Amino acid sequence: MAELPSAAVIRIAKAIGAERVGSDAVKVMVEKAEEYIGQLTKEATKLATHAGRKTLKEEDIDLAAQSFK
Repeated sequence: MAELPSAAVIRIAKAIGAERVGSDAVKVMVEKAEEYIGQLTKEATKLATHAGRKTLKEEDIDLAAQSFK
């Protein structure tokens, strides 16, 4: 169930230097990006909950992203 627009993914890829992006590549990029966002959100939610909050903040996202490096 893809939520990210393919056009946005293509724009990002082109902005980074890709001249052309095949539809099969876009599909995989959307899947991987959504998977990463899901994992990032899950980890950030744990951090916010631990801090006694329901709202995700920038600091939660930053800390969660560091755990994937």
